[in-house]
Amino acid sequence: MISSAIEALYIFDQHDDDSILEHIYRSRPASANVVLAHYREHSIPRPALIHLPNINPPTVLFSLVHSNLLFLSPVSTEIEPLFVLEFLHRVIDVLEEFIGAPLLASKIEGAYDVVAQLLGEMCDAGSVCNTEPNALRDDVDTPGWMGKLLGGVGLPGSSPALLPSGGIKQLSLKPTTNGPAIPWRRGNVRHTSNELYVDIVETLSVTLAPSGRPLAAFANGSIAFTSKISGVPDLLLTLSSSGGKLGMEKAIELPVFHPCVRLTRWKERPGELSFVPPDGKFVLAGYEVNLLPTQSDLKSWASASLQLPVSIEVSKSLGPNGTDFEVRLILSTSFSSSSSSLASRPTLGSRSSGRSTPVFGGSSTGPVLQDLLVTIPIPVAVRNIADLRSSRGEAYFTLAENVVEWRIPTKDAAAAGNATLRCTIIGPLNDDDDDDDDEAANGFSFQSTTGDYDETDDAYQNPAAEPKLVSSKEREEPRDLRKVQQNASLMPSSASVSFSVKGWLASGIKVDGLVVDVRKSKGLGEGVKPYKGVKYLTVSRKGIETRC
Repeated sequence: MISSAIEALYIFDQHDDDSILEHIYRSRPASANVVLAHYREHSIPRPALIHLPNINPPTVLFSLVHSNLLFLSPVSTEIEPLFVLEFLHRVIDVLEEFIGAPLLASKIEGAYDVVAQLLGEMCDAGSVCNTEPNALRDDVDTPGWMGKLLGGVGLPGSSPALLPSGGIKQLSLKPTTNGPAIPWRRGNVRHTSNELYVDIVETLSVTLAPSGRPLAAFANGSIAFTSKISGVPDLLLTLSSSGGKLGMEKAIELPVFHPCVRLTRWKERPGELSFVPPDGKFVLAGYEVNLLPTQSDLKSWASASLQLPVSIEVSKSLGPNGTDFEVRLILSTSFSSSSSSLASRPTLGSRSSGRSTPVFGGSSTGPVLQDLLVTIPIPVAVRNIADLRSSRGEAYFTLAENVVEWRIPTKDAAAAGNATLRCTIIGPLNDDDDDDDDEAANGFSFQSTTGDYDETDDAYQNPAAEPKLVSSKEREEPRDLRKVQQNASLMPSSASVSFSVKGWLASGIKVDGLVVDVRKSKGLGEGVKPYKGVKYLTVSRKGIETRC
């Protein structure tokens, strides 16, 4: 039977063996020092799940590294792996929400009372209970500015003299609720400025064949939502893509939603997200889009239909000896599936990378290609790169990592056209001498051990086997072909491109509207019209890779 219980949580410094926190939930799990020693035995990169059969009891160790902190959770029973890993992620999110990001050992040690309360509320006797930050704020006592001030001078933050009725809390016989009516939203939320922000970020993962034909192309998106609005708002976010409702059903694959999303509304009307948001920033939904057509649409589709701002080609074994290779980038400034135009959404404002300003009716600037980086792995047999000649930007070779990096600044990447990089490799030292080959071709070979010349019967004083007189050009051609074949193994086998584009999504998904349902909302106040902003971002972290 599969269990669903968390047994323990250990937090260490990633680079030291010092234990920062040990929290036991149930049973008698393996100690922190034991599981850490077995964890260190595995080489880097260490897997997130390690089976430890040699300890008592046999244990499965789950691990997660975040901000130079190591989170370990041993489990001695059969359990769903994603359940434990998701719990570790929730712990990190909650700790960052309460004690601040980035997570540091000093912050955890300094706020141990708060951390202990959080871990106890999130998991009770191994059963995961409450992992929503907004609901935890109603259950966990965090020191305010008055408590910190009094604690700094050595006085308790909740002095009896400061409590009503002489410091004696009156007990009430009325039943109390065990939390807010909406688990993910705390009660009595008040904001002086009411704002709603939508951030859609897509990460590209594209693989191209040597011919340039796409083998796989996916866009993994996430919808981050920021809610700074009073009361309990009821919101409706409408998404769209080319093809309307049918296009949304085909475009978005494997969607995942925050618990606040009403799934029935999405099933009935794909593209509509109805929800009561948590207070603050959270991930509303995630999705995956296959940028390649289905089998039914494959006949009417060409490789040029995959609209990307950057395309890459690699040519190998160039030059007389095959020691050169060339990387060519095709830069495009036309974003056909761009979702940056806000003209059809007059109720939404565009957002830049900094503080949002209420700009309605469209963005003043179009999508811009930024942070363009080409990474070319080089075989370890290459001793050096003799020459790097780029038409735009700068390129350099890192011998320690055996990689060529070519960076193109934003101002150079903004112009459409081609950009090229040509490199010359220097291979390993070769002990063979061309003179030995010439001697063997003329019927003589030199023996280094005896110091004598050996002659072959077929070539020396044999009229039938007299060497044929050839030109110098004809003698160089076979030698060049041999060198080209030798240097073929020193050529790169792939190249990848990293970049970011603000104001454009590869999938073509866009926000059509964000509406606050006044009838279902509570506590908004009369005449409150929250500011609404939307931002799109496409990122490729070595996401476009070509095989060569």
